[in-house]
Amino acid sequence: MAESTVSLRIFGDDMEPEEVSRLLGCIPDSSYRNGDFISPGRSEHKRKYGMWCIEATKVATEEFDAQIQQVLSRVTQEPAVWRQLHARFEIDLFCGFFMDTGNQGFCLSVASLESLTRLGVEPGFDIYAPTP
Repeated sequence: MAESTVSLRIFGDDMEPEEVSRLLGCIPDSSYRNGDFISPGRSEHKRKYGMWCIEATKVATEEFDAQIQQVLSRVTQEPAVWRQLHARFEIDLFCGFFMDTGNQGFCLSVASLESLTRLGVEPGFDIYAPTP
């Protein structure tokens, strides 16, 4: 695959990004609260839930495991913190893959799988076909 992206995302109705940042020991790359305007000044539409997100640097897919480790290295590995977060919020690891030709794939390393399992974070995969 030509490119991949990885984001750790935490969602919740009563999400307070500052609280999640304090618990994880990390400032998010993006965040918002339930009720925040989607496009301040341009739209009256409001967010229906809160979100806290950190992202890995976009790179060639061969670096996919490095992206996972990059994201996870930014947050605490303390199990009690993760149990507390899982009790209140939805948490996932978004993985996007952008193909440049057909029939491409990827692998997850045992180290990445162990890290995600230990933290209880489920990866989700979006695969984007090449554009003609």
